[in-house]
Amino acid sequence: MKKSLLHSALLATILAGGSACAVAQQTASFPVTQLNSGIHVIKAEVATNEAQREQGLMFREKMGANEGMVFVFDGPTGACMWMKNTLLPLSVAFIDDDGKIVNIEDMKPQTLDSHCAKKLVRYALEMNLGWFKQKNIKPGSAISGLPRAH
Repeated sequence: MKKSLLHSALLATILAGGSACAVAQQTASFPVTQLNSGIHVIKAEVATNEAQREQGLMFREKMGANEGMVFVFDGPTGACMWMKNTLLPLSVAFIDDDGKIVNIEDMKPQTLDSHCAKKLVRYALEMNLGWFKQKNIKPGSAISGLPRAH
Protein backbone atom coordinates (compact mmCIF):
# COMPACT_ATOMS: atom_id res chain seq x y z
CA MET A 1 0.00 0.00 0.00
CA LYS A 2 2.84 2.40 0.81
CA LYS A 3 4.42 1.57 -2.54
CA SER A 4 1.18 2.41 -4.33
CA LEU A 5 0.94 5.71 -2.44
CA LEU A 6 4.54 6.51 -3.35
CA HIS A 7 3.84 5.78 -7.04
CA SER A 8 0.75 8.00 -6.91
CA ALA A 9 2.74 10.84 -5.34
CA LEU A 10 5.49 10.42 -7.92
CA LEU A 11 2.97 10.39 -10.77
CA ALA A 12 1.29 13.52 -9.39
CA THR A 13 4.67 15.26 -9.21
CA ILE A 14 5.48 14.28 -12.81
CA LEU A 15 2.08 15.44 -14.03
CA ALA A 16 2.42 18.72 -12.16
CA GLY A 17 5.79 19.22 -13.80
CA GLY A 18 4.26 18.50 -17.20
CA SER A 19 1.51 21.02 -16.49
CA ALA A 20 4.12 23.59 -15.55
CA CYS A 21 5.82 22.98 -18.90
CA ALA A 22 2.50 23.42 -20.73
CA VAL A 23 1.88 26.67 -18.84
CA ALA A 24 5.39 27.89 -19.66
CA GLN A 25 4.77 26.97 -23.31
CA GLN A 26 1.53 28.92 -23.48
CA THR A 27 2.87 31.99 -21.71
CA ALA A 28 5.88 32.59 -23.96
CA SER A 29 6.20 36.36 -24.03
CA PHE A 30 6.14 38.39 -27.21
CA PRO A 31 6.90 42.08 -27.66
CA VAL A 32 3.75 44.22 -27.71
CA THR A 33 2.93 47.17 -29.96
CA GLN A 34 -0.05 49.45 -30.48
CA LEU A 35 -1.87 49.30 -33.81
CA ASN A 36 -4.75 51.46 -34.97
CA SER A 37 -7.61 51.15 -37.41
CA GLY A 38 -9.42 54.47 -37.44
CA ILE A 39 -10.51 55.12 -33.84
CA HIS A 40 -9.87 51.52 -32.78
CA VAL A 41 -6.73 50.78 -30.76
CA ILE A 42 -5.26 47.28 -30.79
CA LYS A 43 -2.75 45.94 -28.27
CA ALA A 44 -0.91 43.44 -30.47
CA GLU A 45 1.72 40.92 -29.56
CA VAL A 46 4.31 40.79 -32.34
CA ALA A 47 5.62 37.60 -33.96
CA THR A 48 8.54 38.47 -36.26
CA ASN A 49 10.60 35.30 -36.55
CA GLU A 50 9.78 31.75 -37.62
CA ALA A 51 9.66 30.33 -34.07
CA GLN A 52 7.33 33.11 -32.87
CA ARG A 53 5.08 32.75 -35.91
CA GLU A 54 4.86 28.98 -35.37
CA GLN A 55 3.91 29.46 -31.69
CA GLY A 56 1.43 32.26 -32.34
CA LEU A 57 -1.59 32.12 -30.04
CA MET A 58 -1.37 28.36 -29.42
CA PHE A 59 -2.61 27.17 -26.02
CA ARG A 60 -4.08 30.58 -25.05
CA GLU A 61 -7.29 30.26 -23.08
CA LYS A 62 -8.33 33.92 -23.24
CA MET A 63 -7.47 37.20 -24.89
CA GLY A 64 -8.63 40.73 -24.08
CA ALA A 65 -11.29 42.46 -26.16
CA ASN A 66 -8.86 44.67 -28.12
CA GLU A 67 -5.86 42.37 -27.96
CA GLY A 68 -4.42 40.28 -30.75
CA MET A 69 -1.27 39.11 -32.48
CA VAL A 70 0.36 40.52 -35.58
CA PHE A 71 2.52 38.19 -37.65
CA VAL A 72 5.24 40.03 -39.55
CA PHE A 73 6.69 38.30 -42.60
CA ASP A 74 10.14 39.02 -44.04
CA GLY A 75 8.68 40.08 -47.37
CA PRO A 76 5.42 39.90 -49.28
CA THR A 77 4.26 36.29 -49.10
CA GLY A 78 1.28 34.07 -49.82
CA ALA A 79 0.51 33.65 -46.12
CA CYS A 80 -1.80 30.95 -44.79
CA MET A 81 -2.84 30.48 -41.16
CA TRP A 82 -4.18 27.46 -39.29
CA MET A 83 -5.46 26.78 -35.79
CA LYS A 84 -3.43 23.77 -34.58
CA ASN A 85 -3.44 23.80 -30.75
CA THR A 86 -5.25 27.15 -30.77
CA LEU A 87 -8.08 27.12 -28.27
CA LEU A 88 -9.69 30.47 -29.12
CA PRO A 89 -11.89 31.14 -32.16
CA LEU A 90 -10.17 33.87 -34.14
CA SER A 91 -10.56 36.15 -37.13
CA VAL A 92 -7.47 36.94 -39.19
CA ALA A 93 -6.91 39.97 -41.39
CA PHE A 94 -4.29 39.61 -44.10
CA ILE A 95 -2.58 42.97 -44.64
CA ASP A 96 -0.44 44.19 -47.53
CA ASP A 97 2.81 46.14 -47.38
CA ASP A 98 0.89 49.45 -47.34
CA GLY A 99 -1.18 48.47 -44.27
CA LYS A 100 -4.40 47.79 -46.21
CA ILE A 101 -6.48 44.75 -45.33
CA VAL A 102 -6.65 42.34 -48.28
CA ASN A 103 -9.14 39.84 -46.81
CA ILE A 104 -10.48 38.67 -43.45
CA GLU A 105 -11.14 35.03 -42.57
CA ASP A 106 -12.87 33.46 -39.54
CA MET A 107 -11.11 30.45 -38.05
CA LYS A 108 -12.43 27.65 -35.85
CA PRO A 109 -10.31 26.51 -32.89
CA GLN A 110 -8.14 23.40 -33.07
CA THR A 111 -8.50 22.80 -36.80
CA LEU A 112 -5.92 22.28 -39.53
CA ASP A 113 -7.93 24.14 -42.18
CA SER A 114 -5.81 26.64 -44.12
CA HIS A 115 -6.98 30.26 -44.24
CA CYS A 116 -5.00 32.13 -46.87
CA ALA A 117 -4.38 35.64 -48.11
CA LYS A 118 -5.98 36.40 -51.49
CA LYS A 119 -2.77 38.10 -52.64
CA LEU A 120 0.77 38.60 -51.34
CA VAL A 121 0.84 40.18 -47.88
CA ARG A 122 3.37 41.40 -45.31
CA TYR A 123 1.20 40.87 -42.20
CA ALA A 124 -1.53 38.76 -40.64
CA LEU A 125 -3.45 40.15 -37.65
CA GLU A 126 -5.35 37.69 -35.46
CA MET A 127 -8.10 39.00 -33.20
CA ASN A 128 -10.97 37.40 -31.29
CA LEU A 129 -13.61 35.95 -33.61
CA GLY A 130 -15.84 38.68 -35.05
CA TRP A 131 -13.72 41.61 -33.84
CA PHE A 132 -13.26 43.11 -37.33
CA LYS A 133 -16.95 42.74 -38.15
CA GLN A 134 -18.00 44.32 -34.82
CA LYS A 135 -15.76 47.33 -35.55
CA ASN A 136 -16.90 47.56 -39.20
CA ILE A 137 -13.32 46.96 -40.36
CA LYS A 138 -13.31 45.42 -43.84
CA PRO A 139 -10.98 44.64 -46.73
CA GLY A 140 -9.53 47.97 -47.87
CA SER A 141 -9.44 49.37 -44.30
CA ALA A 142 -6.04 50.53 -43.09
CA ILE A 143 -4.08 49.33 -40.08
CA SER A 144 -1.41 51.75 -38.86
CA GLY A 145 1.56 51.24 -36.53
CA LEU A 146 2.59 47.96 -38.14
CA PRO A 147 6.18 46.95 -37.27
CA ARG A 148 8.78 45.85 -39.81
CA ALA A 149 10.58 42.51 -39.78
CA HIS A 150 13.94 42.59 -38.03
